[in-house]
Amino acid sequence: MELHAADQYLVAPAEAGLLEVYERLSGTGLFPPFPPVELPGGVGGLVARGGFAQAFFFPAEVLGLTFKTPKGRVVRAGGVVVKNVQGYDLVRPFVGSFGLLGEALEVVFRLRPGRASAFLRRPFSGEFPALSPAPRFLFALEEGGAGWLYAYHFGHEKEVARFREAFGGQEAEPLDLRPLFPQGMGVGEGPLRDLRFSWGDGGKPPAAPGLFRRLAEAL
Repeated sequence: MELHAADQYLVAPAEAGLLEVYERLSGTGLFPPFPPVELPGGVGGLVARGGFAQAFFFPAEVLGLTFKTPKGRVVRAGGVVVKNVQGYDLVRPFVGSFGLLGEALEVVFRLRPGRASAFLRRPFSGEFPALSPAPRFLFALEEGGAGWLYAYHFGHEKEVARFREAFGGQEAEPLDLRPLFPQGMGVGEGPLRDLRFSWGDGGKPPAAPGLFRRLAEAL
């Protein structure tokens, strides 16, 4: 992984684990666009699924990527700056394409600064609540017959303190969720939910629109 702290971006190989990224950023005051959890496929799998648990537009946090198309072409899209308009924008269609456009090889993540962070959990009522301040990441997990709501937030110390007070609950540790998905992580009924999908073991990708399938064939 290549960390460019001054410019607030990270270049990560697709096979890197999500918690590896957190370890690399430890002590820098910079945070990636995903919570401290491990998921199948690491960085590449995360980008293919369009992120996890975020309460913001995840594709904007992927500044660039290198990927291999189904026909074997290697494509480098985007770059390392926020305003990058050179050529066709293939980054945003690729993010969340569930492998239809190919396989990620390398990803450039935009990093965000924060002076404090909090990872909390509390019992889950079955509905995602409206919280103020809203955490950057929110997801629900069924564990041992009980449902838990997890939230992760970072930012200024006072904002994180207000989040702690509003959310309540207890401290949570980084999670390895890979054992929940021995057959792969896809959309479907399962023990894990975020604001976009319910994630199931061996679940399928969402149906792709016809125009999107035509783009995949062209690549």
